[in-house]
Amino acid sequence: MSRRTGRPAPRPALLLPWLLAALLLVPAALSAGPSGATTAAPERATLAATVVTAAPGALAAPAPTPSPGSVSVNLNPTGGKPSQTILIILLLSVMSVAPALLILVTSFTKMIVVLSLLRNALGTPTIPPNQVLAGLALFLSIFVMSPVLSQVNDKGVQPYLKGEKSQTQAYKDGVVPLRDFMMHQTRKDELATMVTLSKEKKPATPADVPLTTLIPAFVLSELKSAFIIGFVIFIPFLIIDLVVSSSLMSMGMMMLPPVLISLPFKLLLFVMVDGWNLVAKALVSSYA
Repeated sequence: MSRRTGRPAPRPALLLPWLLAALLLVPAALSAGPSGATTAAPERATLAATVVTAAPGALAAPAPTPSPGSVSVNLNPTGGKPSQTILIILLLSVMSVAPALLILVTSFTKMIVVLSLLRNALGTPTIPPNQVLAGLALFLSIFVMSPVLSQVNDKGVQPYLKGEKSQTQAYKDGVVPLRDFMMHQTRKDELATMVTLSKEKKPATPADVPLTTLIPAFVLSELKSAFIIGFVIFIPFLIIDLVVSSSLMSMGMMMLPPVLISLPFKLLLFVMVDGWNLVAKALVSSYA
């Protein structure tokens, strides 16, 4: 009896699927190699042509690099009339500082102080109201300042709007009438005080006085003039108060407030002498 040794022989049925798979995959791999290379070759050639074509242009026109520099703003680059946007910005700027300009560089300060002192001298703290006094002082100031404002408009504002002057030149020419007005109304003592406080070199001429020194000196002079006029206004009303209080004391009517009795006499005196006209005339003539 013979015995079988070694491994059993492989069965043909198991090897058949592997042989079929090998026969199908090998030709597909061999055919894909040349066609893939053929397809990729034009793409590489096209990319190379694109790079070669773009290279001279890239070298001829390099990308601009930003150069460092200073930032500047030119309000009127063309030298002609300023644009509408610039005019609106300037208008808003003027409106923001208008109250300070109205109070400090015009006659408004003296007007409102004198009218307030007049109201206190009459003994009527709330009559006329503050709005009435401010409006009266405003229009009296416009009446006094109208020649100066006209010169400022003719020399500075209109030439700038027409494009005839630059912003700096228009400011220098427009501020001259206002400077002359303030210098004419400023006392020497107040001006000398502000020059001393500024610790700067004494100006050779009035035109050399800077506005930072002239404006405070002008305001101090206006306040001094307003208090002098207020003192003169107070005297007749003070005499009426003294007479009424003495009369009440002599009659033994100490419990009766003297202000209640003197107020009608003050109003009568003020109306009889045409007080509002006198006060307005005194204020306006002080700038002649």
